[in-house]
Amino acid sequence: MRVLFVSGNREKLPDAVVPLGLLYVMASVSEEHPNRLLDLCFEERPMEALKEGILDFQPEVVAIGMRNIQNSDYSGTSNTIDYYAELIETVRESTQVPIIMGGSGFSVMPAELMDRLRPDFGISGEAEKSFPELIHALESDSDVSQIANLHYFDGGCKKSTPAPREFLEMSEIRRPDRSLVSSRYRSEYGIESLQTKRGCPLRCDYCTYPIIEGRIGRTRSPADVVDEWVDIIHENPDLHHVFIVDSVFNLPRKHAKDICREIIDRGVQTPWTCYANPLGFDAELAELMAHAHCAGMEVGSDSGSDDVLKRLRKGFTTQQIRNLHDLAEKSGLPDCHTFLLGTPGESFDDVLRTVEFIVDLNPFSAILMAWVDDYEALDPVLAKERMVLREKVLGLLEEHKKEFPWWSIPSIGVNYDANLFDVLRSNGYHGPLWQHLRGLSDNRRSRSRIVS
Repeated sequence: MRVLFVSGNREKLPDAVVPLGLLYVMASVSEEHPNRLLDLCFEERPMEALKEGILDFQPEVVAIGMRNIQNSDYSGTSNTIDYYAELIETVRESTQVPIIMGGSGFSVMPAELMDRLRPDFGISGEAEKSFPELIHALESDSDVSQIANLHYFDGGCKKSTPAPREFLEMSEIRRPDRSLVSSRYRSEYGIESLQTKRGCPLRCDYCTYPIIEGRIGRTRSPADVVDEWVDIIHENPDLHHVFIVDSVFNLPRKHAKDICREIIDRGVQTPWTCYANPLGFDAELAELMAHAHCAGMEVGSDSGSDDVLKRLRKGFTTQQIRNLHDLAEKSGLPDCHTFLLGTPGESFDDVLRTVEFIVDLNPFSAILMAWVDDYEALDPVLAKERMVLREKVLGLLEEHKKEFPWWSIPSIGVNYDANLFDVLRSNGYHGPLWQHLRGLSDNRRSRSRIVS
């Protein structure tokens, strides 16, 4: 069967991101099924590009990858879902072939999105095994009820199959073919994505990684990771930075250390960034990451209140956040902490406590987000309720935004602006751009406390 893979993501702030998940699924499809990638990220008129792609390729199946439910700046969700609804409507107008949806965004709420978007099929979680099985079933007109994590309609009734008993072994997954994507990802943004493991054992209340990848960590061998790293560098002379997309790079800690040692032993010097967690972070890892040319790490600290951290089931305390920061600072490892303000059950006093904590912690960089729940896109009543605290939070951030010029506050456009990012890149700055904001600020920090 001829399969047209459509990467629907058009988010470019702070960076355009290679559709790595979709590339993994494409790599899993047998050569007997001709396939093509249509990436809408850089298309000025995505619906027209989709129509033209269908007309040109004449697919027998259209597979749409949905990366996000909400925008990266937490500014909202409804437009994203409406956009995917328009994509599906455009496919329906252009062809009668089955539509399959998948991706991390779809996996967050597959049942709700099946109702809202009405694709023929949806696959949640890992799709490298389920997708080829579904293509085979469609081609042979056979039963689909034994395919794991499949969502579909049967006689007008929505059905879903159970998750697989076991997740895929990383050694069995074929590498993605990065040559299929636009060179603009490297030439304009200079960043490539790399995965060293799947699965997250943590139980953060809001996080979707365990839903998508499971809770059992499945690691790749350090040699295999760095082999792919070296190949990426050789094939992409415009590449300036690698982002390790694991949910948490330093869990398990031994694997992270082994990756760093392999990078050091192989003499790889490409700067890289990762997500890190206060759990499983120690002085040895900080030193290894620094020696392996890590340019920085992004830490989902979320709150400066131990009560809120406990409610969010983060598994660590504010003291452990401080410990990570101290170790990073001693090793010369830039740390960027993301904080979510106004999460469920949080009071405005909790928000004030978090902002005070950030001031006192003084990390290399901080990203402050006003919380938006994914389900607000489907529940106007919930959205209205959450907006009350969110508007108060945004007012606080607006009032004090000039006091900390190296913080990023995407919800109100502080250090989160396409023009700023373009200027930084045109002046030779690479990698996640939070890494450069501190050096560009006047480094004068107000020590006054934030009060209501």
